[in-house]
Amino acid sequence: MNDTSPDRTEQELREALEALAGGVQAAPDAYRTARGDWLRRERRRRLVLAVLIAVVFTLATVIGLWVLNQAPAHPGVIFSGTGRAAGVGGGVVGSG
Repeated sequence: MNDTSPDRTEQELREALEALAGGVQAAPDAYRTARGDWLRRERRRRLVLAVLIAVVFTLATVIGLWVLNQAPAHPGVIFSGTGRAAGVGGGVVGSG
């Protein structure tokens, strides 16, 4: 008969895991410490995200204002009002 039957293997594995678990001793305030660390990381993540959003918004605003400021100071041909638009006024062909 085989010495490593499924029941014997299971029993040995159970004993090994119980011995391992018996050696683990958690600190009395381990949960509170772990929760505090997690909350601190969560607050930091939210703060970093808020700062990043503010920086991106500010940068987009500054770039937009800079681009608008690059427009020429003098009006272009389209807005000068000196040219005659086709079909406006008395310059239409065929009107008598």
